[in-house]
Amino acid sequence: MLAEPPVAPRRFRSAPERAARIARPLGLVAGVRDPDPALLAEIGRRMLTRDETGAALARAMGRDRDDPQQVTMRALHTALAAGAAPVDAPPALRDFFAAVTADPDWLDRDLLERGARAYRRLGRSRDDVLLGLSLIGGYRYGGPTELLVRTGGLTGAGAMRRLGETQAWAFAVSRPGGMEPGGEGWVATLHVRAMHALVAERFERGDRYDVDTHGLPINQSDAAATLGLFNSTAILGCRLLGRHVPRADGAAIMHLWRYVGWLIGVDDDWLFDTEREQNAFNHHIVLAQGEVTPAGPQLAGALVEGLRSERTGGRVDRLRGAWERRRLLSLLRVFLRAEGLRDLDLPVTAPWMWPSQVLRNLVESLLVARTARGRRWLERLSDRRVEADLARRFGREKPGPRDLPA
Repeated sequence: MLAEPPVAPRRFRSAPERAARIARPLGLVAGVRDPDPALLAEIGRRMLTRDETGAALARAMGRDRDDPQQVTMRALHTALAAGAAPVDAPPALRDFFAAVTADPDWLDRDLLERGARAYRRLGRSRDDVLLGLSLIGGYRYGGPTELLVRTGGLTGAGAMRRLGETQAWAFAVSRPGGMEPGGEGWVATLHVRAMHALVAERFERGDRYDVDTHGLPINQSDAAATLGLFNSTAILGCRLLGRHVPRADGAAIMHLWRYVGWLIGVDDDWLFDTEREQNAFNHHIVLAQGEVTPAGPQLAGALVEGLRSERTGGRVDRLRGAWERRRLLSLLRVFLRAEGLRDLDLPVTAPWMWPSQVLRNLVESLLVARTARGRRWLERLSDRRVEADLARRFGREKPGPRDLPA
């Protein structure tokens, strides 16, 4: 008698008391009184489902050179630059672009552009939240962390390059016109989707990844969870640092990232319009997680130490690196509390940085942002800081994710 396939990987809800404790504040914000058992079960099930459109493209990119169905990296880049696949392209490439070239019925491009500007105005606090609460906070759970360790390049300069790739993608997404077909953010998002599919396809093969324990690599539940770190989590974290985010700005940012999620292959029913819906979903995502694994402290430590080690200039530059490390640890105490820092084997420090961040954010968001001129100034200030970060992390290379060999 054949055994029935598992309905969820072993990591699903493997530490329910810990997960409930971590998820409790988010549940209060989202107004979740009782978890939805059906949604939790579906999250577990979709840990074993993939982006099938991306997977078909990845398989085609792995075909032999003399196979007419093969998709080359050059063909992918040509189609990305054109915003569409040529009519004589292999079927997998045509299908990939057919899934993303027609706008979804709900898309409002004017609202999307307003969301991009509002996202840029979040400024340094946005990047602090994405690094501390979203990336490092996400390392408290197994699954995606194991895949990140196995893909390598996550210590020293490699860790900071990965951070730079994520920062470059979010920057491209929020650029003026960046999400127009063929635009910088549109191209970057589909490139990320294709590279994720290549990674997933390779690690699904053979015994390179423990699917029974962790689920499929880059599965639908983990992809939806990652999207939630860039939209409502970013907004919530900025508010925690004292930033006033008007309701209209929050709605516009959610719309921007809903489109990003649609392009990157997240299931349609897990693309949310409102912060409240997304926060409620994120609450259930946390409830579905297990324990921290050895990969988590390894990844977190590489990023924290990388802020110091990437500063290789003179004495002042090295002192700046030491300051940035101390600053991050202080903010991590706000985001993750002492328990989270101990989970990741990081020093538990006082949240001494929080009052000054709140003061700065209140001034910028309540005074400077009151006028159109002030809002444009905040956007330019944010852009200049991101550009400086990318220049430090990429040098003369073009910022953004690298290609994988097909």
